[in-house]
Amino acid sequence: MSKSTTRRLLPKDFGCLFHSDPEQAKRRGAAVLSSVFMRVPHFENRKTGMVLIIALVLTFICQAYGKHSADVFIEAESFSEKGGWVVDPQFSHLIGSPYLMAHGLGVPVKDASITTVFPKTGAYRLFVRTFNWTSPWFDGAGPGRFSVLIDGKPVTATFGNSGKTWLWQEGGTVEITDRKVQIRLHDLTGFNGRCDALYFTQDAAFVPPTDLNELTAFRYAQTGIQAKTAGHYDFVVIGGGVAGMCAAVSAARLGLKVAIIHDRPIWGGNNSSEVRVHLGGRIALKPYPELGGVVKELSPLKGGNAQPAKRYEDEKKSNLMNSEPNITQFLNYRAFAVTMDGRTIKSVTAKQIETGEELVFNAPVFADCTGDGSIGVLAGADFAMGRESKAEFNEPNAPEKSDKLTMGSSVQWYSEEKSKSSPFPLFRYGIKFDEENVQRVTMGEWTWETGMNYNQITDFERIRDYGLMVVYSNWSFLKNEYSKKEKYKNRTLGWVAYVAGKRESRRLLGDFILKEQDIINRVEYPDGTASATWSIDLHYPDPKNSKHFPGGEFKSIAHQRNIYPYPIPYRCFYSRNVDNLFMAGRNISVTHIALGTTRVMRTTGMIGEVVGMAASLCKQNSVTPRGVYKHHLEELKTLMRKGVGKDGASGYPNYN
Repeated sequence: MSKSTTRRLLPKDFGCLFHSDPEQAKRRGAAVLSSVFMRVPHFENRKTGMVLIIALVLTFICQAYGKHSADVFIEAESFSEKGGWVVDPQFSHLIGSPYLMAHGLGVPVKDASITTVFPKTGAYRLFVRTFNWTSPWFDGAGPGRFSVLIDGKPVTATFGNSGKTWLWQEGGTVEITDRKVQIRLHDLTGFNGRCDALYFTQDAAFVPPTDLNELTAFRYAQTGIQAKTAGHYDFVVIGGGVAGMCAAVSAARLGLKVAIIHDRPIWGGNNSSEVRVHLGGRIALKPYPELGGVVKELSPLKGGNAQPAKRYEDEKKSNLMNSEPNITQFLNYRAFAVTMDGRTIKSVTAKQIETGEELVFNAPVFADCTGDGSIGVLAGADFAMGRESKAEFNEPNAPEKSDKLTMGSSVQWYSEEKSKSSPFPLFRYGIKFDEENVQRVTMGEWTWETGMNYNQITDFERIRDYGLMVVYSNWSFLKNEYSKKEKYKNRTLGWVAYVAGKRESRRLLGDFILKEQDIINRVEYPDGTASATWSIDLHYPDPKNSKHFPGGEFKSIAHQRNIYPYPIPYRCFYSRNVDNLFMAGRNISVTHIALGTTRVMRTTGMIGEVVGMAASLCKQNSVTPRGVYKHHLEELKTLMRKGVGKDGASGYPNYN
């Protein structure tokens, strides 16, 4: 009999869980104990799990009934009024939580606020978890400054402009004279100050933990959050970009009860107004010209990168999802844990990014449409990242040695012409522009690409932040120091993305790994599905940019090789070692070179449609994704010939 395991962050130390008054400790302790007992079967080592529970029980008994100070813990993303601050969950896997960020493009944003009730009045020590975000490149005080106001009065400290990593910055002692307190985050610069959490304590010695596992345990103890069941579904899709949307709609229209989990407030991923990347590739091609019908329904009428928000027609995507009665939507939920039974996913747990609510999703089959292959990795799926060596697959254009190089992420932006002068603050935080290297432009789209030589998972916050820094630094030079700055006098930054548009990270490995020769030799496979049409389009640091910013490139070039359309094998769409896991999007089973042609969004949308069809066959025939290939391939072909688009895929303006 196989044993059940849960793969997630596990707390290492339960010795600092309860720093509250006795009644709070009892409530929180009971919640945490209940949560942990629910997870006993899921520890990798059951004996270790029982030891941890015993330690937790002893800690709970000692601290719940002993002498304790009062405390108040507030997750910043839970503030009831966000003001001009935005919730950013992109790096929860790195810092343990979403956070609030003051993304004002150099203009201070409106305050975020919350009213909370303290357990008692008196003096409290304040800690604010924050990050001096330019510190990887600049040693001095950073630009992300903000203050904390208690009932309208600022505390002594200024936050967000010191230190070298995420930390609990001390804010001194504050006097609470009325238990009901309004707390405000007051931005001072508009330059992406960030706040993860606030902690008020009357304990004279305690300091909140910084180790990620200890901090995770601390959060659970403070909030008392327990996972609840979201119910049982036929199919759970994680990721609400174009691929995930198409997978969900396709399966729902074929009768499946579908849950789709997405960690943003709007659908569309890179094609949403948050990132603003146009749809690439073509639909409605042989051998299955009806594939792409759902892509057609969600597609904006106009293309283009880095355009005004309305161009991306978020409401069209929302209307599509709302029109499907078999789909239950979970916007603003981030999946972070997987429970396994041998090689099979039993459930996925997701957290609401503002409230912290946790829901457990059960289903016989799942689809990883996260782009990063996050669910697959948690499930233990085989994956690849970076460039394969020539010897591995004999690809003609692969490097001699494998390396970690990936395509980068784009922070796109544009400026707008105003009727009068529009100043911009001087921004100098570690990257130097001059008359020769400044980018003399009024917008930046896909070529503003960073992080190719960094890890697109573990270094992702640094990658995004460098993208922000070069936009602000370049614009500051044009506005304040450039010899021809009059040309930019009346221009102001109109939009800068803070959700980075990522091209490549992990690729989950299936029963077949698509490679360069399959594409250029036009190899036909019996399980060919959606036709890819995009060139083999791979990005590299721009040599001109490398000349001025060696090791700190932020511009890219594309090496493209045209291809003939080819059907992508179905075996690229399911994991080779996790039995009930599909993948759709840029994380399918391909080499780095082959990814250059499969990664664009009309193509990934058609892949999603195929995955939704295959999921319906899994239910209908009680088989795994591999079982569809082995025993029901002709049925899948029948579904692909018919399509699931309401108006079919034909008549679509096919442009790249």
